Amino acid sequence: MSAPTENTTSAASAPVDLGDPGFHIDPYARYEELRARGRLVPASLPIPGEPDVLLVTHYEDAREMLADKRMLNDPSPLSPGGDDGQNLRLQAMKAAGVPREYARYMVDASILDMDAPDHTRIRKLVSRAFTVKRVNALRPRVEEITGALLDALPDRAEDGVVDLIEHFAYPLPITVICELVGVPDEERNAWRDWGRRLFTSDQGVRGEALIGIADQAKALIAERRSAPAEDLMTALIRTHDEDGDRLSDDELVSLVLTLILAGHETTAHLIGNGTLALLTHPEQLRLLRTEPGIGPRAVHELMRWCGPIHGTRMRYASEDLEINGLRFAKGQACMALLGSANADPAEFPDPRRLDLAREPAGRRESHMGFGHGAHYCLGAALARQEGEVAFTRLFDRYPGLSLAVPPSELRRERIPLSWRLAELPVRLG
Repeated sequence: MSAPTENTTSAASAPVDLGDPGFHIDPYARYEELRARGRLVPASLPIPGEPDVLLVTHYEDAREMLADKRMLNDPSPLSPGGDDGQNLRLQAMKAAGVPREYARYMVDASILDMDAPDHTRIRKLVSRAFTVKRVNALRPRVEEITGALLDALPDRAEDGVVDLIEHFAYPLPITVICELVGVPDEERNAWRDWGRRLFTSDQGVRGEALIGIADQAKALIAERRSAPAEDLMTALIRTHDEDGDRLSDDELVSLVLTLILAGHETTAHLIGNGTLALLTHPEQLRLLRTEPGIGPRAVHELMRWCGPIHGTRMRYASEDLEINGLRFAKGQACMALLGSANADPAEFPDPRRLDLAREPAGRRESHMGFGHGAHYCLGAALARQEGEVAFTRLFDRYPGLSLAVPPSELRRERIPLSWRLAELPVRLG
């Protein structure tokens, strides 16, 4: 039986302010309110003019919407005259002071904002680096990097306290992805700094970071072109140079910066959020310690329960259409609210109960922490592996690990639809 039809006009009420501090104090309480308010809820974005978008708040609706090819990541076909005004991401870039010639790397040429056939073409070029077989082959190196970082933690401690975000959660994934892509050791701190500056609420800082990241990517490509190596960047450069129709100049730059940024930011905050969740749920931590085989399922549950990404990139209706009984007008901007979908009791009984055994063994994840559909996270297998290694090795190495401050005193970074710890001070025990 099809779902009842709900018009977008039925959701026409005061838009939700996504910059409301309540989303960073207790986002899941807010998501519960939004689900009760409707399946489609209007929201305003922190962009000049505050254009409204529709939030898809329920699990089944979000899954159907993300899988529907009529929903576009790139709205440019809806503006035949080339007007950038309909593209909310370009508006955000402009508000941050990013010149149009730089914004193209983050929007026009970005695999994250493409639709088929361009999205399919570029995804095929890089997907071989993230197959399960290739990711499994990386595990010994991930274990090695993790062990070295954990061994160094006591030297990082001040008065017995160490910031796990700064000295473990970030260095692990940035080291792994930089080695995979081919970023030299001496340049990795710069990429980490650019990435952290990009994910702030300060528009000016974000704009400077975007420009810096693009320049870094271009310089890195030039360096690797003159000194090829056995890495992903060299393979992408070879694809560009030998068959330019398969990868444009802008796409090459965009791919490099996207792979590096997306390859460490989300994983770093999955490790941070997941560690906090385990420290505040000792019965679940005991389960992780006593059931070694539960590691993969535990990572899935932590990604569902406290994943760092709570909203997808914008989607635009290519025509007047209906999805799962919901109606969208042509050009309507909408977003799947992943944080709400992953806490939807219609899909996850008692959703705010952390249960590391919740995900059935051997089943592809039911949560949408890594998205869904054609834009499902390309590096999900690597992120899951890094999370599994990080959690198991961390608590094996430091069984007495404990929070250095009450959970209520921990600071969250105030970025809309992002759930990120600013720091995680712990005692190693």
